[in-house]
Amino acid sequence: MTRTGIEAALNDLLFNRDITPTEAADQHFAPDYRQRTDGVWADRAEFLDHIEHLRGIVAHGHVDVHEELYDGARYADRHTCHITKTDGTTVAMEVYVFADLTSDGRFRRIEETTLMLQGSEADRDLGSAR
Repeated sequence: MTRTGIEAALNDLLFNRDITPTEAADQHFAPDYRQRTDGVWADRAEFLDHIEHLRGIVAHGHVDVHEELYDGARYADRHTCHITKTDGTTVAMEVYVFADLTSDGRFRRIEETTLMLQGSEADRDLGSAR
């Protein structure tokens, strides 16, 4: 089984313009995927709306994974997402993730909490903006 991780998933979703968000989601997320970010649930369609929105405002960036743990079908990590927006401003978000994986190694559910380290007040909801 090839397991996905948050760095590979976010790189494909946000920064790899050679594939569409749907193609990236198919590689890393189950068809019944759900995500809760800072207490707000999104189904797969709402999640893809979020990614499309981010692709419109993100110029480039990278992900630093600080800790990552796999335990069977469970996954947890702490990472920082560094983003440069198309307007030239930068955002850094530290994210704490707990997730479930499918038998083929894709994310089925992610619950995450975000902490803005750098950015404007308007960027505070970047983790769930649509």
